[in-house]
Amino acid sequence: MFECEVKNWEGDSVGQKTFELRVAKEETASHIVHRALVRQMTNSRQGTASTKTRSEVRGGGRKPWRQKGTGRARAGSIRSPLWRGGGVIFGPKPRDYNLKMNRKERRLALRTAFASRLDDLIVVEEFSQQFSRPKTKDLVGAIASWGAAADSKTLLILSERSENVYLSARNAKNVKLLIADQLNVYDLLHADKVVVTVSALEKIQEVYSD
Repeated sequence: MFECEVKNWEGDSVGQKTFELRVAKEETASHIVHRALVRQMTNSRQGTASTKTRSEVRGGGRKPWRQKGTGRARAGSIRSPLWRGGGVIFGPKPRDYNLKMNRKERRLALRTAFASRLDDLIVVEEFSQQFSRPKTKDLVGAIASWGAAADSKTLLILSERSENVYLSARNAKNVKLLIADQLNVYDLLHADKVVVTVSALEKIQEVYSD
């Protein structure tokens, strides 16, 4: 059971919010979160880097000079890896970097990563109604009043997408907005402060409970 203070739009405390998430045991928590983070980082790699071997480089079919009698080293092709413009030895080729991780493990890692940010977690009331139109300055000011410094990286979690809030957050340099059912380990750990609305916190419990 975790307990957090709830703040309103002006940054004043208006109550407490408790939530419950099943997390990994202390001795295995860092290991499973690390595995999930490595999986996410490697799975985001395109794996399209490619170099040409000596057989794939254009040209080099003719022997550049005769085998003996020139005083120079033996050479069979101008596309040898030893030559400028030649092939590449053991260079990268297209490959799949994807790592597998069980769904239950991924969810456990996500819950554990979220719970580990309890000291940096800021729970706020719904504020989408404050935006009749996009206003980045108002959002940045509100985040500062909630306790997140302007130069710190802030992860803003909402229960559902609000177009005006999304457009306001899009221009903020250090603010990233996510919907509660689209969380990932990297963003949770990368942020200095995590701001979550009450309804988003309830949705996180609902979506990631098992």
